[in-house]
Amino acid sequence: MPWRQVDVTTERLRFVGEARQRLGSFTELCARYGICRMTGYKWLERATTSGLDFLQELSRRPHSCPHATPEAVRRRLLEARRRHPTWGPRKLLALVRRQDRRGGAEFAWPARSTVAELLRRHGLTAPRRRRRVPGHPGRPLTPMSAPNVIWTADYKGQFRLGDGAYCFPLTVQDGFSRFLVGCRALTGTTTAECRPIFERLFQEYGLPEILRTDNGVPFATQALGRLSQLSVWWIRLGIYPELIEPAHPEQNGRHERMHRTLKRATARPPAPTRRSQQQRFDVFRLEYNTIRPHEALDDTPPSSRYTRSPRSYPSSLPPLAYPGHFEERLVSANGGIRWSGEWVNVSHVLAGETVGLEEIDDGLWDVYFGRLKLGRFHESLRRIEDAYGRLTRKRAGV
Repeated sequence: MPWRQVDVTTERLRFVGEARQRLGSFTELCARYGICRMTGYKWLERATTSGLDFLQELSRRPHSCPHATPEAVRRRLLEARRRHPTWGPRKLLALVRRQDRRGGAEFAWPARSTVAELLRRHGLTAPRRRRRVPGHPGRPLTPMSAPNVIWTADYKGQFRLGDGAYCFPLTVQDGFSRFLVGCRALTGTTTAECRPIFERLFQEYGLPEILRTDNGVPFATQALGRLSQLSVWWIRLGIYPELIEPAHPEQNGRHERMHRTLKRATARPPAPTRRSQQQRFDVFRLEYNTIRPHEALDDTPPSSRYTRSPRSYPSSLPPLAYPGHFEERLVSANGGIRWSGEWVNVSHVLAGETVGLEEIDDGLWDVYFGRLKLGRFHESLRRIEDAYGRLTRKRAGV
């Protein structure tokens, strides 16, 4: 026969019945049911005074709260919020306190957080959108073992010139030799302004193998693989974009240390105009590379350790080549590819580019753009999961 199941309600009824029959010691009866004598007396008293209602658990909410906000104050705060729907808790509290004739002498006014909770309970606030935290491949570990293996690039913090305009210095440095490849005074951090600078540097010094940057624009975005228009161009040139971890400038410590020297020598105080500021940068770069001894280089200047890259800048972008077992797909202008007749979102940043897909299991494909792994394509979902476990968005209506 099956096991007999007993719930809490049945146990309570049986306990009260046996307790009323007084068949034995009350202490032994409580021990047999696995409860203390205080709990036993509590249920017996409830059964006597409440009848069958004693079977239900009572609310543990306190009957009163001595430090609760008075009802009149709560009502006035809610009325003030409805009159001023864009005001926050602090402003509403200040308004009500100022209008109160008693001056708050008879009670303690609620805290700003209490007012915020009151507005939330009554549906008078909208929940704050959670910021999407981008993923990251982790700390860059590629060693700076030779010239042009790794270039580092960054924008030194902008500052205001003498004429009131802002200057955004773009700096590019060879990681191994500390050779300052370029330092230009720009008007912003746009791709349109910085790409010609990189183009001239590549023509003069050749191509590095890796370009290490932080996660800001124009080097990285929220797109799949953290790609930007600038990093897509680098990959087409055979340069691998490497990102330091967010909020970890020490992972690009050589570059940051150079910025400290640059700021002290050229921007204290700033020049009157951008042209004169650029002249300061040019003088500093020449001295930094050819004259100034560097302690990490045995007190020799960076130019003594730097040589031009053997990889020349091509006149046209070479096509991306994938292994023969890869499936290749062209990313359309709407940022997607076609797979078995269906649209799959990739990224608008890759519009017009070719991606490669390598099958690693049934229905699972690793997605690459050049050497960079973008994520994993799930055929069953028709969506791409990036390298950090997030799925790309689906097109509306798909």
